[in-house]
Amino acid sequence: MIHRERVADDVYVFQSDVYADVNAGAVVGPEWAVVIDTLPYPNETLAIRTFIEKELNRQVRYVINTHYHADHSWGTCFFPGALVIAHEKCRELLKKEAVPALELAREQDPVFKHSQIVLPHLTLNSGEITLKVDSKTLRIFELPGHTPDGLGLYIPEAEVLFAGDVWMPIPHILDGDPLTMRQSLRKLHDLTLENVVQGHGAVILRGEVTDGINDRIKYLDYIEEIVGQAAQEDFPGEYLEKQTVEKFGKNRVLLGGAIEEVHQQNLRHAYMQKFGEDPWEYEEEMYY
Repeated sequence: MIHRERVADDVYVFQSDVYADVNAGAVVGPEWAVVIDTLPYPNETLAIRTFIEKELNRQVRYVINTHYHADHSWGTCFFPGALVIAHEKCRELLKKEAVPALELAREQDPVFKHSQIVLPHLTLNSGEITLKVDSKTLRIFELPGHTPDGLGLYIPEAEVLFAGDVWMPIPHILDGDPLTMRQSLRKLHDLTLENVVQGHGAVILRGEVTDGINDRIKYLDYIEEIVGQAAQEDFPGEYLEKQTVEKFGKNRVLLGGAIEEVHQQNLRHAYMQKFGEDPWEYEEEMYY
């Protein structure tokens, strides 16, 4: 089963019950619909398709991939005939990273035997792509930082933003860049927002938006500070491991319990990005 929520007239959010509270969405018009991202497992994405096609009696005409990661793009194939929109870099990363990753996943888990990677038909390099769904305008624009191919989708009439993974309970920079993510987050201050659909987790409400943006920027600043402190330690890896996500005031149950792992990935990635070496390298030499 998936969790379904209507966040505005004809605007829906679908959340996975299986993997890290990941979200997908849909904007529904009188005759057809747009799907924003898909969910990790085929049965979850097919549940979205069933809701739109059977309960709402609409066909999915467009699928928008906010970025190439499996939990947002592997279900695109279950909307045959839909035009797929993504960043040009998403097309490149799907070919380079997703195709071999899915081949490996099929060998390990038969649930993916019917999954296929669908390359985008229409890509964005800069600026915006705009769609009209009845009275709603869908503004698709660059929002990198979590990945280099990140997109956001803003519906000004509903004041709803689908932010992809540039907005999560804590930023995740393993495949991205903290400076770019800060720039993307600051850009969101210019939008009038009633709801933000983050890539993972609960929908953010109007009263939480400004604080939410600032909180995520503050976390990125915190990561940079902690990494600088770790560099002064004899064993930087051990020091970083002790800087838990609770020290930033976040609960370990977020992201389906995966938030501490994400936090530690952030610390390690930020250290390697800043100093060009793994913070655990010296410890590994000592222990092995």
